[in-house]
Amino acid sequence: MKACGMIVEYNPFHNGHLYHLKQSKQKSNADVMIAVMSGNFLQRGEPAIIDKWHRAKSALANGADLVIELPVEWSVQSADYFATGGLKLLHALGCEILCFGTDQVQAFDYQSLGQLLASRQEELNAIFQAIDDPKLTYAQKMMQVFSRFDSRLTFQPNQPNHILALAYAQANAKLKRPLTLLPIQRLQAAYHDETLPDLTQPKMLDIASASAIRKSFFAKQAIEDFLPDSSLVDLKEQAVNWEDYFPYLKYRILSSTIEELAQIYQMVDGLEYKLKQVITEVTSFAQLIQAIKSKRYTQVRLQRLLLYVLLNIQKAAMTKQHAQLSLHVLGFSEKGQEYLRQQKKVCQYPIITRMSQSAALKMPLLIKSDRIYQLAKPTIAEQNFGRLPIMPADL
Repeated sequence: MKACGMIVEYNPFHNGHLYHLKQSKQKSNADVMIAVMSGNFLQRGEPAIIDKWHRAKSALANGADLVIELPVEWSVQSADYFATGGLKLLHALGCEILCFGTDQVQAFDYQSLGQLLASRQEELNAIFQAIDDPKLTYAQKMMQVFSRFDSRLTFQPNQPNHILALAYAQANAKLKRPLTLLPIQRLQAAYHDETLPDLTQPKMLDIASASAIRKSFFAKQAIEDFLPDSSLVDLKEQAVNWEDYFPYLKYRILSSTIEELAQIYQMVDGLEYKLKQVITEVTSFAQLIQAIKSKRYTQVRLQRLLLYVLLNIQKAAMTKQHAQLSLHVLGFSEKGQEYLRQQKKVCQYPIITRMSQSAALKMPLLIKSDRIYQLAKPTIAEQNFGRLPIMPADL
């Protein structure tokens, strides 16, 4: 069975994701569609608006055959780590193809470009270190790195998904058996657009960015045209955001010593002192971000750091977790179940379909982070123990 993989977040699953999934299946001609999906905490340093099980169910109901969790040690990361973690899991499952969205399908040969970038990593690192502009975000800095490396690699600032596409290409080239890269043209909505399209305008599609959908939902605006009914029901019952976790974050900062905060993953440049200084002066997550934001650190970079603080993820623990890989199965179709059965015979890593105590020992950061995710609302069920993968009968 030929498998096509996607690295996704589905925060929440919307019409643009449905288009991408259908296009990926059609263009890859794959027998099985595998989604490696971020768990309950996401790449931009945010809690998922809906828990991983509901998002996995939406994916399976709309064409995915197998959903594997991208755990927190890979999901809450910059583009290069995020891509590396996703590709490690797809590679472990015998995927042959990776499909991903991009604004310019015809612009680049991602396969060749990935090989070039991977073979000249030291040169890229040197260019990155030479760009000393604290005003630049990570994405903006990487845009400059790529354009200095090769003048053809020049992107528009509103197209940050190019950075992720190149991260996929580069991480893929480092695998022993690289996947075939199949870019899919994105439609209409830019990755971080924060406004919904006006469907009264001609030729306007019912596709909006996840950012716009989340922002509009919390502003109590109509979003039903832009996502499946199941996603809308889940949002109304369970939606969470950073503010729901702020009291727990504040407690963590107040109760930790400077020395303890200094051990948090990616805590640098004395930010632990800044956090202790301002935490008693703020009453919301938004206020905290504004109090510590600077030209040197972007909001996304700080959101990731604050997630590490909330989850108490220390540097040593992150390093240890990166060194071991397990595959946590969130759900499958009949074809996905058959494919998984075949892969269990040859996969070199543990495949977890039911979280036992011994399995949990392999994924301590996931277990801890999901316990904290549950604190936001009493309606959020246990996220690991006693949970079975979503099956066709559940859809």
